[in-house]
Amino acid sequence: MGRPTDQQTSRPVFMLHALELAKRSLGKVGPSAAVGCVIIKNNVIVGRGWTQAGGRPHAEAMALAQAGDAAYGADMYVTLEPCFMPGRGAPCTQSMIDAGLKKVFVAIRDPNPRVNGQGIAALRAAGIEVVEGLCADEAAQLNKGFLLLQTQQRPMVTLKLAISADGKMTTGDKNNRWITGEAARRHGHLLRANHDAIMIGIGTALADDPMLDCRIVGLEKYSPVRVILDSKNQFSENSKLKQTSDKIPLLVLAEKDPLKILHELAAKRISRVLIEGGAKVAQSFLAAGLVDEVVIYQSPNTVGGQGLSAPELPEDFRQKSEIQLGLDSYKHYLKG
Repeated sequence: MGRPTDQQTSRPVFMLHALELAKRSLGKVGPSAAVGCVIIKNNVIVGRGWTQAGGRPHAEAMALAQAGDAAYGADMYVTLEPCFMPGRGAPCTQSMIDAGLKKVFVAIRDPNPRVNGQGIAALRAAGIEVVEGLCADEAAQLNKGFLLLQTQQRPMVTLKLAISADGKMTTGDKNNRWITGEAARRHGHLLRANHDAIMIGIGTALADDPMLDCRIVGLEKYSPVRVILDSKNQFSENSKLKQTSDKIPLLVLAEKDPLKILHELAAKRISRVLIEGGAKVAQSFLAAGLVDEVVIYQSPNTVGGQGLSAPELPEDFRQKSEIQLGLDSYKHYLKG
């Protein structure tokens, strides 16, 4: 299946590849983890897999099926500790033992009490060497929603902002509300597909009457659950959101407290939330310290005094990456 450039199997190139595979599952497997897996033999990839839509089959099962007999005596790189207890089939640890793997690299442990070290212990008890911690930071960041759901009973929160060169998040013109261009908006739809839910305040819902769906060809079925924060019961039964609720799930929440809102969403098995609309909503979650990532699409154009200013990011956010999307830029910030 191709020879990687790094010839040392204990180096992170294979785990980094597994992490890239895992990204394919984001927004499609909640509340399960998005896991990637690569099987190596004689420094050649013989099997690859990632968690399939709905959470099954697991990445390890996909990679083992592709590797077949070549898995015997091979090394596996997997981004999360393999499952230990039977679910909708045999646990991955047993399948790995039966396949005769020689060595397994695990990026991070699964904090779920049903696993949490037991999968690794089972592999070691069967004589398989296990190495932990390779690319642990990257793996934890990728599955932050899953980890927070297990440890803090809340989903991960991404705040999306589209702002002008002079820091405005609205144009002040009802006939021309777009700040960024087409390329940035398409990228924003990909962001929607990578989250389990998308959240806006009632003000945005009433002003824009949005659909909040994913309009990327082939990803339409991965449109996230739409969440509207409406503490005063102002939501319109005639809105596009309500009229399409039989096709794309809709939640209207009356709760005001950001943490309680996240606990409500966690109870509904939502692990990744995208906040996309409303300065008040954005500011309230930032002030509560409950925003984990920030995505900013920045236009080179100015708006002027009529626009609403975007909220200031707290100092504990650091910029991770920046790319150009046409004339606009995409900037990704992480907390801490």
